[in-house]
Amino acid sequence: MTTPFKILFGIAVVIFLIAPLLAILPLAFTSSVFLTYPIPAWSMRWFGELVTEDAWRRSIVNSLIIGFGTTALSLTLGTAASLGLRHRILFLSGALKTLFLLPMVVPAVVLGVGMQVLFVRLGIASSYIGVIVAHSVVAIPFVVVSVSAALAGIDERVELAAQSLGASPATVLRHVTFPLAMPGIVSGAVLAFATSLDEVVLTLFVAGPNQRTLARQMFSTIRENISPAIAAAALILIAGTVVIGLIGIVIARGRKTSEA
Repeated sequence: MTTPFKILFGIAVVIFLIAPLLAILPLAFTSSVFLTYPIPAWSMRWFGELVTEDAWRRSIVNSLIIGFGTTALSLTLGTAASLGLRHRILFLSGALKTLFLLPMVVPAVVLGVGMQVLFVRLGIASSYIGVIVAHSVVAIPFVVVSVSAALAGIDERVELAAQSLGASPATVLRHVTFPLAMPGIVSGAVLAFATSLDEVVLTLFVAGPNQRTLARQMFSTIRENISPAIAAAALILIAGTVVIGLIGIVIARGRKTSEA
């Protein structure tokens, strides 16, 4: 396969992936109440509706609360799991790693039904804690993959050198391992937040009326009444994800530059 053909093929794939977005996102700025072209006039009215209407405003706040809670929980558990599976000294460590990655392949409906039954018995159904735990289950695999890849790239001789100079295991972990693995940790945090922000199936099963997220609000609005407010909300979701990803890249590159 020649290089020009590869470039053209790559461009075609990118266009195929983003074409639906390019078709719907401009409608967030329409003055019409319908998702139709041509756009009669440009307007910001639908972004104002996201701010003024209580249902949309509350869903955005809930998404941020649940997203940051999911990021903190999944990053803590996923990083700890990656450290535990790093040296493969545990019996059946490969099977354990596969177990951590199972939520990536198990259908969300199956997870949602199981979590709903379990959370009712635990008394955390229809609560922020329940939604955060549910989102963390599907976000932890992304953290494990990202952090494990970063840990695999660390030269263990650097950690051994720190230990030979008298550093305790906790000191090595805090001052050597974590800084070297920071790009993977930041990437895992970004992926965890984006996963929580986009999750709707689990939210339908485990969240109550007070935990309605932006993704769930969009889903409900599509079923009841399709309006350009959905395009405006989608634009906010995409822009937020891109901004968070860029911040993660800047932090990771800044960390690499300071280490160099």
